[in-house]
Amino acid sequence: MDIQSLYQIYKQYPNITTDTRKIEKDSIFFALKGANFNGNTFAAQALEIGAKYVVIDEEIYKAGEEYILVNDVLQALQELAKHHRRQLDIPVIGVTGTNGKTTTKELLYSVVSQKYKTYATKGNLNNHIGVPLTVLAIDESVEIAIIEMGANHLKEIAFLCDIAQPTHGLISNVGKAHLEGFGSFEGVKKTKGELYDWLQDHEGILFLQADNPHLKEMAAARKISKTITYGFSEDNDVIGKLLKATPLLQIAWKRKGEERVYEIDTQLTGSYNTENFLAAIAVGLHFAISAEAINKGIEGYAPTNNRSQIMNTAYNTVICDYYNANATSMAAALDNIRVIEAEKKAIILGDMFELGAESFAEHRKLVEQVKTVDADRKIFVGKAFFEHCHEGAEFYETTDQARAALETNPVKGATVLLKASRGMAFENLIGVL
Repeated sequence: MDIQSLYQIYKQYPNITTDTRKIEKDSIFFALKGANFNGNTFAAQALEIGAKYVVIDEEIYKAGEEYILVNDVLQALQELAKHHRRQLDIPVIGVTGTNGKTTTKELLYSVVSQKYKTYATKGNLNNHIGVPLTVLAIDESVEIAIIEMGANHLKEIAFLCDIAQPTHGLISNVGKAHLEGFGSFEGVKKTKGELYDWLQDHEGILFLQADNPHLKEMAAARKISKTITYGFSEDNDVIGKLLKATPLLQIAWKRKGEERVYEIDTQLTGSYNTENFLAAIAVGLHFAISAEAINKGIEGYAPTNNRSQIMNTAYNTVICDYYNANATSMAAALDNIRVIEAEKKAIILGDMFELGAESFAEHRKLVEQVKTVDADRKIFVGKAFFEHCHEGAEFYETTDQARAALETNPVKGATVLLKASRGMAFENLIGVL
């Protein structure tokens, strides 16, 4: 079936799913394939559960008119999303970056939705499957869309931009992550910069953290029709600063050329989030949202995704930041715990994954950085960290070993930083903190 014909069916039944566990009545099931599964084999089950149609790419499974046969299910999903995007005459804000893109996306949504009917990427559906699903979830009532785009190899952001077709965009930052796929930090910059390339080629509007030298250099290398800047220096269109980290952040901001300063008490920790707040403020102002509504949106955002999230246990204040980790975000987390006002501090770090040949050196750098932080307890977990043992810190090869040690010798009355790559399963440490 061609995309035009498929689109007419989608317009009648716009609920798209790729997971039989999430099928709703009269939805369309796209039978994707993976390394260990073939979605075609679930097509009949999807219809039984309530799907109106199933999209398949193996003719052997076609058993009626409700089976839509295409050459490649994933490609059909992506092409359908591109076609739908072309029908939408609304601002679409593309968000990417090494760190902070999900938090920034959530903050943008919290601010922009104060005035507009807004749709934003759910969770972290930011890849070659998630972005098409996000686009296809945008209906005619939506006035502004915010689409997060992730990448772990070259050309991926360019590919996602071709689907999402952003009219506006921002890169939260660039850093050392997924180096196995990108090859180097320059590869990271090149890939993330593909969003800037899209904005340049399509006369889009850029929101730029102009005090970030990497982002500033990347933007300067391109001719983008309009750039709105935010940061900490007086040259920016939106100027901000961190007032307190106790550990929740209090920030201040103002417009360029204006005297009035606004102060906001937030529900986020992590001094590095200050620039993410400023990004949301810059976007809000661009879309004519009042300062009061912007501040309300930021004050109202409370993280629930183990990113810069505060949890008060019976014994400690825990900074839950273990959704993911890389060399840049680890360093930023340590800078944050350094400035937090607390009588007692503990640092628990777990291995970083996907650093390739730079893994040994980057873990060693972090061990050396931790030496410079004043903390009552310093704990490293994982085989990569275990290679860099030094006096004054505890090392455990596994999270289970760390948990056992914390049961025997607990941390109490402290502000605790928990930071690791997702695969370290640091949520298992919460019960002993």
